[in-house]
Amino acid sequence: MPAIYLSHGAPPLADDALWPGQLAAWSKKLPRPRAILMVSAHWEDAPLALGATATVPLMYDFWGFEQRYYEVEYPAPGAPQLAQSVRKLLRSAGTPVQDIPDRGLDHGAYVPLVQMYPAADVPVLQISLPTLDPRQLLEIGRRLAPLRDEGVLIVGSGFFTHNLRALSLGGQVPSVMAEFDDWGRQALAAQDLDALLDFEHKAPAGRLAHPRTEHFAPLFVTLGAAEAELSTQRSVIDGFWFGMSKRSVQLG
Repeated sequence: MPAIYLSHGAPPLADDALWPGQLAAWSKKLPRPRAILMVSAHWEDAPLALGATATVPLMYDFWGFEQRYYEVEYPAPGAPQLAQSVRKLLRSAGTPVQDIPDRGLDHGAYVPLVQMYPAADVPVLQISLPTLDPRQLLEIGRRLAPLRDEGVLIVGSGFFTHNLRALSLGGQVPSVMAEFDDWGRQALAAQDLDALLDFEHKAPAGRLAHPRTEHFAPLFVTLGAAEAELSTQRSVIDGFWFGMSKRSVQLG
C-alpha cells in the first residue's frame, strides 16, 4: 500500500465545490486497503495511544459550527487485529503504547474519510501523536512501515499550512502560506528529508505558517513509513482553502 499525508480540512469541507471530489477521486486510484491507520493532528497523547477497536461514537472536537456538522456519522468497523500489530511493532522497538478504548475518530480522521470511503466499510484505527518532534515521529513511521505489506493504508492527517489567524474568507492567499507551501513542495520533490525535519528553521516563516506544529507533524509519520520510496513522492492535491495550503501527498 502507498502511504499518504493529507490536509483534512474542517467540517465545512463537505460543502466545498472542489475538495470532496478530489479526495474521492484519490481514493478510487488507491489500492483497496484492508484497514486504515490514521494519525490525526487533533490527538496528542503520550505515551502513544490506540483509539477504539470497536465502533464507537465520533468525537465532534470543534465548536461554533452549524448543528448539521454534529450529526455526521461514520460507523467504520474497528480494527483489533491492526491494533495488535501496532502494539507488537512499537513495543518491540521500545515505544510504550496505551489503549483508550472509548476514544472515537476525531474530525481530522473522519472528515476526509467520509469523502474517501463514504460507505464506512474499511476498518479504521486511530493512534495519537505522542510527540511533535519530527525525528521521533519519523522513527515511529519507520516502525509502522511493515503494515503496508499487509494492506494497511497509513494516513497522516493534518494541514500543510495551519494558522487560523491568517484565514482568508475572501479567497486571497497570504504570502506566508504561499511561500511555505512552495518551499514544502520543493523540499519534497528534492527528497530533502533533512530540510523537512528542520522546517521550523529552514522554511520561510515556518512558525507563522505553523504557530503550533501539530498539523505538519503527521507528515513525518508518513515519511517514515515510506522513507525508501521518497523518490515516488507526488502531490495529489494542491491549492488553497480559505488561504491555507491543502497540499496532500502520496508515496508509493
